Amino acid sequence: MAPGVASGMASDAASGMTHRVGFIVFDGVTMLDVSGPAEVLHQSGKLGHPYELVLVSPRGGAVTASNGLTLTGTMTAIDAGPVDTVVVAGGDRLAQQSVEDELLTATRTLTDHTARVTSVCTGAFVLAQLGLLDGRSATTHWRQAETLARRYPLVRVEPDAIHIRDGHFVTSAGISAGIDLALALVEDDHGADVARDIARELVVFMQRPGGQSQFSAATATPPPRTDPLRSLVASVLADPAADHSLPTMAATVAVSPRHLTRLFRTELGTTPARWVERVRLDRARHLLLEGHSVTSAAHHSGLGTDETLRRAFARHLDTTPTHYRSRFASTRGHSPML
Repeated sequence: MAPGVASGMASDAASGMTHRVGFIVFDGVTMLDVSGPAEVLHQSGKLGHPYELVLVSPRGGAVTASNGLTLTGTMTAIDAGPVDTVVVAGGDRLAQQSVEDELLTATRTLTDHTARVTSVCTGAFVLAQLGLLDGRSATTHWRQAETLARRYPLVRVEPDAIHIRDGHFVTSAGISAGIDLALALVEDDHGADVARDIARELVVFMQRPGGQSQFSAATATPPPRTDPLRSLVASVLADPAADHSLPTMAATVAVSPRHLTRLFRTELGTTPARWVERVRLDRARHLLLEGHSVTSAAHHSGLGTDETLRRAFARHLDTTPTHYRSRFASTRGHSPML
């Protein structure tokens, strides 16, 4: 948070003024992008630090969320008046098509004189379309991070971040990360103790361990465009534990190792070795969740040894194989979250 913004938020709290937060919503909005942060701010009010929440949509009135539920009583940006913080919620269509002019205009109107501008999930696409994230670091849902980076090359997309701030802009990852974002905003405004009390009340992490990578999948990357690389990728995915050294893969598709490296960089944006490691890591994750031991997962995924597997987990997921399995294998766990 920029010093001027932080001091402005603190002065509002000290004066007892209610902080106004405008949520940008629209037909197709993801409900949890709105309800998650809103509940955090509501809990803040119960602790004596109130926020006034205002729903803003391009035309006002009712909007229908992606799950079919209706948000009523939304206002236009002009009718909403000034707000202290803007939260642009996300929705699948924001990443699938160009953001419509009405939504851009409403967002621009609300953010023009706002001290803090934030987004949840694909709400970052709205801010990026307006040019507000140019030259800034930002994040979005891991599945859409590559699309955001490709569509808006001036934005420094950080796909592993749960939320990230750059100046008075704060963007957050997918869906439930809006809760993490709101807790960070409350901490900025009222201190860590208040945010921690809210996290305990909602039974969520104050700061969740690891980043988005632990939820993503290397195999979700777009398929290669050229036939040789497409067939090679398919063979690696089919048997990650086989010999996939650079010379072996190059011989498989009858190209030189140097040319194969160029193909990987051009079409997949990475090196052959890094891509193979991510595929093996994905396989190891599935094996762990199926009940394999760390040793078995390392062997059958092609990573080889326990130590190699642990290093891959630490490097890419910022966690350990054992912790990963305990957090994702079942909903029946009882480990303390706070």
